[in-house]
Amino acid sequence: MTASSALDSPPVEAHTMTLSALTRRIRGALDTADESSTAASDRILRRLGVSAGIAGIILGLFEVPEIAEQSRVAPHWWTASAVVLVFGFFPILALVSLVAGRRPIKVVSACAALSFLAVVATLPFGLEVHTVNASAVWPSRVLAMAVIAAVLAFPTRWAVAYMLLASAAAAVTTIYTMVDFTPLLFVENFLRAAGLSALFVWCGTAALGAAERVDRESAIAARRAAVAAAAQARDRERSRFAALIHDAVLSTLLEASRAGTESAVVRRQAERTLEQLDESRGAQRDPDLFDARSAVLFLRTAVHEVNPSIRFATRTWPGFDDLRMPVHAASTLAAALTEAVRNSLRHASVPGREVRRTVTATVSAGSIRIVFTDDGAGFDLAQVPADRLGISVSIMGRMRQLAGGSAFVESQPGEGTTVTLVWGGDGSH
Repeated sequence: MTASSALDSPPVEAHTMTLSALTRRIRGALDTADESSTAASDRILRRLGVSAGIAGIILGLFEVPEIAEQSRVAPHWWTASAVVLVFGFFPILALVSLVAGRRPIKVVSACAALSFLAVVATLPFGLEVHTVNASAVWPSRVLAMAVIAAVLAFPTRWAVAYMLLASAAAAVTTIYTMVDFTPLLFVENFLRAAGLSALFVWCGTAALGAAERVDRESAIAARRAAVAAAAQARDRERSRFAALIHDAVLSTLLEASRAGTESAVVRRQAERTLEQLDESRGAQRDPDLFDARSAVLFLRTAVHEVNPSIRFATRTWPGFDDLRMPVHAASTLAAALTEAVRNSLRHASVPGREVRRTVTATVSAGSIRIVFTDDGAGFDLAQVPADRLGISVSIMGRMRQLAGGSAFVESQPGEGTTVTLVWGGDGSH
């Protein structure tokens, strides 16, 4: 930029541009917080899906003798089709819950729930009238698993409606199939089915509802952290711009008015002032970037929203002021870090002493490294169950999906835990 072009653009324009950029930064951070707000509900949905899938397989094995007994009065094609429809989706549900996302889990669960209703609806075509000498036909015994699938697939009101419909349908089948049918048997079957199913509906919806509340609180915390970081950055920009106006622009004009004639000192001071104004305008070209101080403040605020007593230390390498971190990368890093903190608060307690927890942020020109440590109970990484998704998904998975990001977890029983999160700016562009 030449001297004339710099003078043509008043300093107020640069200040307005800076504030506008910070406003857009706040909006970007809030949008990123909304995108990552489903972590807890996803984890609970996955765990329930794995549990339901395994339970469906086990229940199917237990029902083999009853199925074989009642298949004597039913066509082989109907028995085979009914077994596949009632139990076939549960192994798929367990697998999908381990490797896929939220939508596939809901789709498979919906298929399991609806296929159960299809089997119950075809009972008149598969069994002859009053031929089953038992308290219930075998599909009715697995009603609870179908209800659990409905809880995973549908909103609560639809899951309750499904429970009532399936319980009534299963009880109605007794009118057609039972040898010694009585109205009392119908009422008993309906109340037994509805009562047991209601328990599963309540447990499932309570777990999913609690996870959604956690998600909302996490989103609120992320929003607060973003707003706090952006507000401090805005105040700092105002102070820096005010200092530039006072120390450079006004002093240059004052010296020029005193000199009266051409002065080499005033010329050099004017050139330097124009360079500073140019730097001030160019520093905020990308509104979606945090500088080093804003990024550290964002991460510290996120940690202290979870537990304000955790020590947060910062180390810097030469050139750290050159760091420019995208807001979405900072939000992902903060989400993984707060998950590590929450895991430590939940699982690392040691009876009889206080567990020390520390976060150390090391900032260089092109990267930031976050190390969270505690001296708590620790654990054996090899013994972590497959359905414990806090580490594999919420920490390691998040960082693997972030361009330039990586994560490492080190722990041994009795020796505490260290979680290292690294983001390198070269991978984000």
